[in-house]
Amino acid sequence: MTELKSRLAKLLLKLSYKEGDFTLTSGKKSDYYFDCKQTALNAEGGYLIGRLFVEMLKDYAVQGVGGMTLGADPLVTSVTVVSFLEQRPLPGFIIRKKSKGHGTNQYLEGLANFKRGDKVVLLEDVCTTGGTLITAAERVRDAELEIVGVLAVLDREEGGRERLKEAGLELNAIFTRKELLAAGK
Repeated sequence: MTELKSRLAKLLLKLSYKEGDFTLTSGKKSDYYFDCKQTALNAEGGYLIGRLFVEMLKDYAVQGVGGMTLGADPLVTSVTVVSFLEQRPLPGFIIRKKSKGHGTNQYLEGLANFKRGDKVVLLEDVCTTGGTLITAAERVRDAELEIVGVLAVLDREEGGRERLKEAGLELNAIFTRKELLAAGK
């Protein structure tokens, strides 16, 4: 897995990591921005993220994975495909930012693959303050699924891990910012 992680770090730094003056989703100002979708939507990047997440998921007894649209969409897809190829198929779900507004009026798509009480892991591209993940977790719990962990590509180390812990969620990331920058050298 070390080689896969090294390859992913190079792609993330090339495609997703930008330095400058940015405003984050949380409203905070930052001197760098991490747009994981650029790497997750790259064929090799999506494969590497999927492989690494599936490896990390071996530590969890889960029936599936899911995450908040739009950032988690390619992550969920890569995990579902790689898990099938590795003969441990895990279905996925996507959490809408707003309820459907018609039909079932639901927040989660893909629920036909789950039953009440199934254990799941949430996937996230970047964790800063954890606010998006806490909102996502509320919707997943409302759908009567049990969240047993959160996996992220990058932990910015800006309080998100601690805030998630307070909400009863344990974060595990492929990289912290420090680890990613060190891996790219």
